[in-house]
Amino acid sequence: MTTKRVLIADDEENIVVSLEFLLRRLGCDVSVARDGAEALRQAQATVPDLILLDVMMPGVSGYDVCQQLRADARFAGTRIVLLTAKGREAEIARGRALGADDYIVKPFSTRELSARIRALLGLGTV
Repeated sequence: MTTKRVLIADDEENIVVSLEFLLRRLGCDVSVARDGAEALRQAQATVPDLILLDVMMPGVSGYDVCQQLRADARFAGTRIVLLTAKGREAEIARGRALGADDYIVKPFSTRELSARIRALLGLGTV
């Protein structure tokens, strides 16, 4: 089995640390972007298997990043999970409409997030 590449795009350090720890335990190769523009650059350079994407970031929003990646055929196989404190139905619907594979509201359960990541990446149980 090949190692899955995951990009974390979030500007909150405590969230990044928690996600990195979780993903490394799952055996993933992890990279981090602190804003939307950096997330786009890193995604285009590496074409990750999964992107955990904060909606509210400096500069380019997670919604915009998602939309731009979904417009590029190279990312057809990349799973995108929006992570955000915005949990209203309208925001979830917007994220789905822009092509997000999942939408997780902060604060989130690491157990639930781990299960969703494993399912999206086809990792089975750990």
